[in-house]
Amino acid sequence: MFKKFTNGCVVLVQRYLPDPFLFAVILTLIVFVLAMIFTSQGPMTMVIHWSNGFWKLLEFSMQMALVLVTGHALANAPIIKKGLKSLSSLAKSPMQAIVLVTIISTIACWINWGFGLVIGALFARQIAKQVKGVDYRLLIASAYSGFLVWHAGLSGSIPLKLATPGTDLSTVTNGVVTDPISTNNTIFATFNIIIVLAIFVVLPIINRAMHPSAENVVTIDPELLAEEEEAAYISENMTPADKMENSPILSMLIGIMGLTFIIYYFKKNGFKLNLNIINFIFLFTGIILHGTPRRFLNAVKNAAKGTAGIILQFPFYAGIMGMMTGTNEAGLSLAGVMSNWFVNISNQTTFPFFTFLSAGLVNFFVPSGGGQWAVQAPIMIPAGAQLGVPVAKTAMAIAWGDAWTNMIQPFWALPALGIAGLGARDIMGFCVVDLLITGAIIALGLMLL
Repeated sequence: MFKKFTNGCVVLVQRYLPDPFLFAVILTLIVFVLAMIFTSQGPMTMVIHWSNGFWKLLEFSMQMALVLVTGHALANAPIIKKGLKSLSSLAKSPMQAIVLVTIISTIACWINWGFGLVIGALFARQIAKQVKGVDYRLLIASAYSGFLVWHAGLSGSIPLKLATPGTDLSTVTNGVVTDPISTNNTIFATFNIIIVLAIFVVLPIINRAMHPSAENVVTIDPELLAEEEEAAYISENMTPADKMENSPILSMLIGIMGLTFIIYYFKKNGFKLNLNIINFIFLFTGIILHGTPRRFLNAVKNAAKGTAGIILQFPFYAGIMGMMTGTNEAGLSLAGVMSNWFVNISNQTTFPFFTFLSAGLVNFFVPSGGGQWAVQAPIMIPAGAQLGVPVAKTAMAIAWGDAWTNMIQPFWALPALGIAGLGARDIMGFCVVDLLITGAIIALGLMLL
């Protein structure tokens, strides 16, 4: 019965889910129309909101592209490939492969979401080369499913914003929160830890149970995943330029300079990861481990092929966010309308649940933790306080909702899909099942704990 349901979800998604770019275009048109209806703003006003937001994710887009490129290039350094190969050898069967990928991805995403996205996908690729009979679509979906816990982990932007002092905290919560709220009340709160542990246990079981029967398995030829071997360029007629490109000296010098800063950064800031330092680590470690500039450049060139989706689609999502948050003369936005509707049907018991649902809905159109916090905190935090719901629980309900519907929102899957060489419809059917089951776990945890 469960496999029939899974197969139904897979077939449904493969049949009706458009390419992620078309998905972004369709969302753009939906938000354009809904915002005019519910906020009484004219077409030209919405076009202006759209254009004002269109380029606001350029820095983030570049960061995400570099996460993919530098992580992919690092993973193809000889010593890293050997390490991934050794780790993947722990999986002796397709079922073990699915479980192992899910566990590694979930742990990595809880530590840091950018790190987890790349490591999970790269590890899944390596396992696909070694384990025969494993469904490649489910393997990549399992790698992505670990992303579900990122906002409840060490790099969750909403709990970290709550823990950061500053005037912005009071402003974004409409004066409800004036002093920082420790991560002991959010990330390390009992209710949050129980939800994370429950997902950590259940998610590998779900993914394992979804593995198709032998006749329905979609595998991939390991040769298609094999990277081009970076042979050294050796010739009696090497020019000075050729010699520099194939000399390890320049790689070692610039690599040591980068590692010096990395040591300095962690000494000064502790174990505080962000996209910039992750990319810095991947970049300079990759330069050193590839040995010569030419080998590293070849690896980067190969990795850059997967960035097309990020480069094309992220501006459209930024435009959608611009329309979602664009306000009319009364200060009302479409995101505000959605959030207020959920507030109006809530009581003290159901408020965390409806906050979670509203965040999941808004996340389709504002797929950014920081952006979602800016949109929903001014509405949800005061409403929760008025109903007697702790601020920390309301904030984590927003965070969980934001992470939850990432399972069926292609925005965050693009780096993993770029590494895997798959399309969104290949994995989203499996992710729908993960969404439904983990959604029940999260909802119950928020209401009952």
